[in-house]
Amino acid sequence: MPDSKNTIDIVFADDHPLFRKGLRDVLEAEDHLNILGEAGDGDEALRLITRHNPTVAVLDIDMPRMNGLDVSKQVYSRKLPTNVVILTMYDDESLFNRAMEIGVTGYVLKDSAADDIVQGIEVVADGGYFISPVLSGMVMKKNSSMRGANDEKAGLMQLTPAEQRILTMISREMTSSHIAEELNISPRTVEHHRSNIIGKLGLSGQYALVRFALQHKNSL
Repeated sequence: MPDSKNTIDIVFADDHPLFRKGLRDVLEAEDHLNILGEAGDGDEALRLITRHNPTVAVLDIDMPRMNGLDVSKQVYSRKLPTNVVILTMYDDESLFNRAMEIGVTGYVLKDSAADDIVQGIEVVADGGYFISPVLSGMVMKKNSSMRGANDEKAGLMQLTPAEQRILTMISREMTSSHIAEELNISPRTVEHHRSNIIGKLGLSGQYALVRFALQHKNSL
Protein backbone atom coordinates (compact mmCIF):
# COMPACT_ATOMS: atom_id res chain seq x y z
CA MET A 1 0.00 0.00 0.00
CA PRO A 2 1.33 3.48 -0.80
CA ASP A 3 3.24 5.38 1.88
CA SER A 4 1.15 8.07 3.56
CA LYS A 5 3.50 10.70 2.07
CA ASN A 6 2.71 9.64 -1.48
CA THR A 7 0.02 11.83 -2.99
CA ILE A 8 -2.73 10.12 -4.99
CA ASP A 9 -4.43 12.37 -7.54
CA ILE A 10 -8.16 11.73 -7.91
CA VAL A 11 -11.11 12.63 -10.12
CA PHE A 12 -14.54 11.49 -8.96
CA ALA A 13 -18.01 11.55 -10.48
CA ASP A 14 -21.55 10.97 -9.25
CA ASP A 15 -24.81 12.51 -10.40
CA HIS A 16 -26.20 12.93 -6.86
CA PRO A 17 -24.94 16.21 -5.32
CA LEU A 18 -25.43 15.11 -1.72
CA PHE A 19 -23.54 11.86 -2.22
CA ARG A 20 -20.83 13.73 -4.11
CA LYS A 21 -20.44 16.18 -1.22
CA GLY A 22 -20.21 13.33 1.27
CA LEU A 23 -17.60 11.60 -0.86
CA ARG A 24 -15.59 14.81 -1.14
CA ASP A 25 -15.68 15.20 2.66
CA VAL A 26 -14.31 11.67 3.11
CA LEU A 27 -11.54 12.19 0.54
CA GLU A 28 -10.55 15.64 1.77
CA ALA A 29 -10.06 14.23 5.28
CA GLU A 30 -7.07 12.27 3.94
CA ASP A 31 -3.95 14.41 3.47
CA HIS A 32 -2.47 12.12 0.80
CA LEU A 33 -5.55 12.24 -1.45
CA ASN A 34 -5.55 15.17 -3.89
CA ILE A 35 -8.84 15.92 -5.64
CA LEU A 36 -8.25 17.32 -9.13
CA GLY A 37 -11.91 17.59 -10.07
CA GLU A 38 -15.43 16.26 -9.68
CA ALA A 39 -18.25 15.72 -12.15
CA GLY A 40 -21.97 15.07 -12.16
CA ASP A 41 -22.11 13.10 -15.41
CA GLY A 42 -20.01 10.74 -17.49
CA ASP A 43 -19.08 13.18 -20.25
CA GLU A 44 -17.63 15.67 -17.79
CA ALA A 45 -15.88 12.87 -15.91
CA LEU A 46 -14.12 11.72 -19.07
CA ARG A 47 -13.11 15.29 -19.90
CA LEU A 48 -11.60 15.72 -16.44
CA ILE A 49 -9.77 12.40 -16.60
CA THR A 50 -8.38 13.19 -20.05
CA ARG A 51 -7.31 16.67 -18.94
CA HIS A 52 -5.74 15.80 -15.58
CA ASN A 53 -4.59 12.14 -15.94
CA PRO A 54 -5.34 11.33 -12.28
CA THR A 55 -3.93 8.25 -10.60
CA VAL A 56 -7.44 7.04 -9.77
CA ALA A 57 -10.91 7.90 -11.07
CA VAL A 58 -13.86 7.09 -8.81
CA LEU A 59 -16.96 6.71 -10.98
CA ASP A 60 -20.61 6.07 -10.22
CA ILE A 61 -21.84 3.19 -12.33
CA ASP A 62 -25.14 4.91 -13.14
CA MET A 63 -24.73 8.46 -14.50
CA PRO A 64 -26.38 10.52 -17.28
CA ARG A 65 -24.79 11.05 -20.70
CA MET A 66 -22.24 8.27 -20.13
CA ASN A 67 -22.33 5.68 -17.35
CA GLY A 68 -19.35 4.69 -15.26
CA LEU A 69 -18.59 1.53 -17.23
CA ASP A 70 -18.64 3.39 -20.55
CA VAL A 71 -16.28 6.02 -19.14
CA SER A 72 -14.04 3.20 -17.86
CA LYS A 73 -14.00 1.59 -21.29
CA GLN A 74 -12.83 4.88 -22.82
CA VAL A 75 -10.14 5.29 -20.14
CA TYR A 76 -8.65 1.86 -20.77
CA SER A 77 -9.07 1.81 -24.55
CA ARG A 78 -7.23 5.15 -24.75
CA LYS A 79 -4.53 3.75 -22.46
CA LEU A 80 -4.83 6.69 -20.07
CA PRO A 81 -2.61 6.43 -16.95
CA THR A 82 -5.63 6.13 -14.66
CA ASN A 83 -7.09 3.20 -12.74
CA VAL A 84 -10.82 3.14 -12.06
CA VAL A 85 -12.85 2.48 -8.93
CA ILE A 86 -16.52 1.91 -9.72
CA LEU A 87 -19.20 2.95 -7.22
CA THR A 88 -22.42 0.95 -7.36
CA MET A 89 -25.69 0.41 -5.54
CA TYR A 90 -26.04 -3.06 -7.09
CA ASP A 91 -24.69 -6.54 -6.32
CA ASP A 92 -25.35 -7.38 -9.97
CA GLU A 93 -23.18 -10.20 -11.29
CA SER A 94 -23.29 -9.15 -14.95
CA LEU A 95 -22.28 -5.56 -14.15
CA PHE A 96 -19.41 -6.81 -12.01
CA ASN A 97 -18.19 -9.17 -14.74
CA ARG A 98 -18.42 -6.42 -17.36
CA ALA A 99 -16.41 -4.07 -15.16
CA MET A 100 -13.67 -6.66 -14.67
CA GLU A 101 -13.49 -7.42 -18.39
CA ILE A 102 -13.13 -3.72 -19.17
CA GLY A 103 -10.18 -3.53 -16.78
CA VAL A 104 -11.71 -1.90 -13.71
CA THR A 105 -9.63 -2.76 -10.64
CA GLY A 106 -11.84 -1.34 -7.88
CA TYR A 107 -15.51 -2.04 -7.17
CA VAL A 108 -17.07 -0.36 -4.13
CA LEU A 109 -20.62 -0.68 -2.83
CA LYS A 110 -22.10 2.78 -2.19
CA ASP A 111 -23.61 1.70 1.12
CA SER A 112 -20.11 1.00 2.45
CA ALA A 113 -18.25 3.71 0.52
CA ALA A 114 -17.49 5.76 3.64
CA ASP A 115 -15.65 2.75 5.09
CA ASP A 116 -14.14 1.29 1.92
CA ILE A 117 -13.37 4.08 -0.54
CA VAL A 118 -10.06 5.29 0.90
CA GLN A 119 -8.64 1.78 1.13
CA GLY A 120 -9.98 1.01 -2.33
CA ILE A 121 -8.25 4.05 -3.81
CA GLU A 122 -4.97 3.19 -2.08
CA VAL A 123 -5.02 -0.43 -3.24
CA VAL A 124 -5.91 0.46 -6.82
CA ALA A 125 -3.31 3.25 -6.93
CA ASP A 126 -0.73 0.68 -5.87
CA GLY A 127 -1.66 -1.62 -8.76
CA GLY A 128 -3.89 -4.00 -6.82
CA TYR A 129 -7.55 -5.03 -6.93
CA PHE A 130 -10.16 -3.97 -4.41
CA ILE A 131 -13.75 -5.12 -3.98
CA SER A 132 -15.91 -4.05 -1.04
CA PRO A 133 -15.98 -7.03 1.36
CA VAL A 134 -19.80 -7.01 1.49
CA LEU A 135 -20.06 -6.86 -2.29
CA SER A 136 -17.38 -9.50 -2.72
CA GLY A 137 -19.33 -11.95 -0.60
CA MET A 138 -22.56 -11.44 -2.55
CA VAL A 139 -21.15 -11.39 -6.07
CA MET A 140 -18.57 -14.11 -5.65
CA LYS A 141 -21.12 -16.49 -4.14
CA LYS A 142 -23.22 -16.08 -7.27
CA ASN A 143 -20.26 -16.50 -9.60
CA SER A 144 -18.94 -19.57 -7.85
CA SER A 145 -22.23 -21.39 -8.36
CA MET A 146 -21.72 -21.15 -12.12
CA ARG A 147 -18.72 -23.49 -12.17
CA GLY A 148 -18.86 -27.21 -11.47
CA ALA A 149 -17.45 -28.06 -8.07
CA ASN A 150 -15.81 -31.22 -9.39
CA ASP A 151 -14.02 -29.35 -12.18
CA GLU A 152 -12.74 -26.75 -9.73
CA LYS A 153 -11.49 -29.39 -7.31
CA ALA A 154 -9.73 -31.28 -10.10
CA GLY A 155 -8.03 -28.13 -11.32
CA LEU A 156 -6.90 -27.08 -7.85
CA MET A 157 -5.46 -30.55 -7.18
CA GLN A 158 -3.18 -30.14 -10.21
CA LEU A 159 -1.49 -27.07 -8.73
CA THR A 160 2.00 -27.40 -7.28
CA PRO A 161 2.62 -26.11 -3.73
CA ALA A 162 4.24 -22.99 -5.18
CA GLU A 163 1.25 -22.38 -7.45
CA GLN A 164 -1.17 -22.92 -4.56
CA ARG A 165 0.77 -20.40 -2.47
CA ILE A 166 0.68 -17.82 -5.27
CA LEU A 167 -3.04 -18.38 -5.87
CA THR A 168 -3.66 -17.76 -2.16
CA MET A 169 -1.65 -14.53 -2.34
CA ILE A 170 -3.62 -13.41 -5.40
CA SER A 171 -6.82 -13.99 -3.41
CA ARG A 172 -5.45 -11.51 -0.87
CA GLU A 173 -5.32 -8.95 -3.71
CA MET A 174 -1.51 -8.89 -3.83
CA THR A 175 0.13 -7.72 -7.05
CA SER A 176 2.77 -9.78 -8.88
CA SER A 177 5.51 -7.42 -7.68
CA HIS A 178 4.39 -7.82 -4.06
CA ILE A 179 4.23 -11.61 -4.43
CA ALA A 180 7.72 -11.65 -5.93
CA GLU A 181 9.06 -9.58 -3.04
CA GLU A 182 7.31 -11.71 -0.43
CA LEU A 183 8.58 -14.99 -1.90
CA ASN A 184 11.99 -13.60 -2.86
CA ILE A 185 11.57 -14.58 -6.52
CA SER A 186 11.52 -12.57 -9.73
CA PRO A 187 8.30 -11.01 -11.10
CA ARG A 188 8.88 -13.05 -14.26
CA THR A 189 8.76 -16.25 -12.20
CA VAL A 190 5.49 -15.11 -10.63
CA GLU A 191 4.01 -14.47 -14.09
CA HIS A 192 5.16 -17.94 -15.20
CA HIS A 193 3.35 -19.49 -12.24
CA ARG A 194 0.24 -17.41 -12.98
CA SER A 195 0.21 -18.69 -16.57
CA ASN A 196 0.50 -22.28 -15.36
CA ILE A 197 -2.34 -21.77 -12.88
CA ILE A 198 -4.57 -20.31 -15.58
CA GLY A 199 -3.89 -23.29 -17.83
CA LYS A 200 -4.53 -25.90 -15.14
CA LEU A 201 -7.76 -24.24 -14.02
CA GLY A 202 -9.02 -23.83 -17.58
CA LEU A 203 -9.50 -20.09 -17.22
CA SER A 204 -9.70 -17.51 -19.99
CA GLY A 205 -9.83 -13.74 -20.04
CA GLN A 206 -7.44 -11.13 -18.71
CA TYR A 207 -8.93 -10.97 -15.22
CA ALA A 208 -10.24 -14.52 -14.91
CA LEU A 209 -7.51 -15.58 -12.47
CA VAL A 210 -8.24 -12.68 -10.12
CA ARG A 211 -11.97 -13.49 -10.22
CA PHE A 212 -11.30 -17.16 -9.52
CA ALA A 213 -8.97 -16.37 -6.61
CA LEU A 214 -11.51 -14.01 -5.04
CA GLN A 215 -14.33 -16.51 -5.55
CA HIS A 216 -12.39 -19.16 -3.65
CA LYS A 217 -10.71 -16.89 -1.12
CA ASN A 218 -12.15 -18.69 1.89
CA SER A 219 -11.16 -22.16 0.69
CA LEU A 220 -7.57 -21.53 -0.40
